[in-house]
Amino acid sequence: MEKFVINGGQPLRGEVTVSGAKNAALAIIPAAILSHDVCRIENVPTSISDVSFMIKTLKHIGAGVRLIDRSTIEIDSRFVNSYVISHDMTKYLRASYYFIGALLGRFHRARVAMPGGCYLGPRPIDQHIKGFEALGAKVTIEDNAIVEATANELIGNPIYLDVVSVGATVNIMLAAARAQGMTVIENAAKEPHIVDLANFLNSMGADIRGAGTDVIKIKGVENLHGCTYSIIPDQIEAGTFMVAAAATRGDVLIKNIIPKHLESISSKLIECGAEIEEFDEEIRVSMNRRPGKCNIKTMPHPGFPTDMQPQMAVLLALAEGTSIVSESIWSNRFRYTEQLLRMGASITVDGQLAVIHGVEALRGAPVRADDLRAGAAMIIAGLAASGKTEIEDILYIDRGYENVVEKFGNLGGDIRRVYCVEPFSKDSAG
Repeated sequence: MEKFVINGGQPLRGEVTVSGAKNAALAIIPAAILSHDVCRIENVPTSISDVSFMIKTLKHIGAGVRLIDRSTIEIDSRFVNSYVISHDMTKYLRASYYFIGALLGRFHRARVAMPGGCYLGPRPIDQHIKGFEALGAKVTIEDNAIVEATANELIGNPIYLDVVSVGATVNIMLAAARAQGMTVIENAAKEPHIVDLANFLNSMGADIRGAGTDVIKIKGVENLHGCTYSIIPDQIEAGTFMVAAAATRGDVLIKNIIPKHLESISSKLIECGAEIEEFDEEIRVSMNRRPGKCNIKTMPHPGFPTDMQPQMAVLLALAEGTSIVSESIWSNRFRYTEQLLRMGASITVDGQLAVIHGVEALRGAPVRADDLRAGAAMIIAGLAASGKTEIEDILYIDRGYENVVEKFGNLGGDIRRVYCVEPFSKDSAG
């Protein structure tokens, strides 16, 4: 078992380069099997565990995957020969359910074990199933463990999503790309990685329009071909470094970003007193005083992202005054607040609402990563706190952040990855 050990209290300063978007990669990699050809994908965060599991799954069903360099992979889908993905392949990865849509699009059949990943509350796949059934598939769930979808043929149809769902939007796009006729997804998700997936599919010869709006039109095509494509930068990794710069009262230039994707994060940081300079593909964040309070409500894109809520809460825990954070996406997102309380934060949670009374300083303590973004929040808290912070369960962090020790270390953060024998107990953690 490994943990991060952080000696905090130093401002982060310097430059950092953001990796390719995890969420885009997890949709684009399975999309490659919709072609019977070779796809070269660039700017892939290959060293994060989620992408590693996705690549292993591709190999499991017969795809050839070759690592060209540390951020470029080549996927040869000509010999994909199975529509079955077992629990051993899916248990660590929520996005494994994208193989349902991709395999259904390729074989008109998919048998995929229910996915794992971070537990942030119930994540039903009813909207995915609704979409598959609208396309003509019959979907069954065996023992709440295996999803099987079959279709004689896939026929385009209008589909209205009852709730905005990124996962359902992606899965329907994958299945519909090679369906007959026109599929129209209404109330579709608008996240940047939805647009990136559409652009990738279009590069393979698909006909998808409207991605980034709440109505996506997909005119099915008979075949897709190979392509070369570069994934967008990771919006959430960029936002994490932005908040870390502000929380440590540092000055950081964040490179390889798309400023428009960061607007909701930038506006809240400015409200808290940070100085922000935007360039074409870079953003500079600096803070030279104690942050001010602000209120946040997570919303689907272009609103404030739920995946940035824990990181922002660390900044607000250090702010002057009282802030209110409202979580409208996931029911279990506030678990991390227990860890911040160990570090001296003053937070009260009532259901989907957190009231944060800012304190002047946090102190180092043994904590854990309850999920991926909670783990990122613990890193920021440890870097901003006085003294030593030890973070356990860092496998969650490795799911979504590349070279986190090196990147924060190059900014002056004192962070190390070390082996630990036993996890700390709640009693010893205070």
